[in-house]
Amino acid sequence: MSGSARERALRTLYELDQSPADGGDVAAGRTGRIVTGVRAELEDIDAALDAASTNWRVGRMAPVDRAILRIGLYELRHEPGTAVGTIIDEAVELAKRYSTEQSGRFVNGVLAELARRERPGEMTGAAGVGG
Repeated sequence: MSGSARERALRTLYELDQSPADGGDVAAGRTGRIVTGVRAELEDIDAALDAASTNWRVGRMAPVDRAILRIGLYELRHEPGTAVGTIIDEAVELAKRYSTEQSGRFVNGVLAELARRERPGEMTGAAGVGG
């Protein structure tokens, strides 16, 4: 994986998901903020993901998709300066790059639903929604 904060957070959250006992070092800056925030709110984030994903419980999701969705929801909740469309588009790109062909559509659908719930006023015309 290359250098974006989201990619580094994805790598870290994926590794922690696979080996939760290994707390590991969390990077500083935006990556660290995302990873620390997701870990601190994991139970609540996963409950919201379960509620928004009608056909897939969090435990059944592909680990990469699960990590991407956790990052996306964290950003929806805690990065008000980042547009909904940007959050969804970046998550979909990560899913297409690091997961399966179908993952982009899955991530798009779940995050669009979460965005409707978390930021209802920003959903009109949001990029990434519907595709």
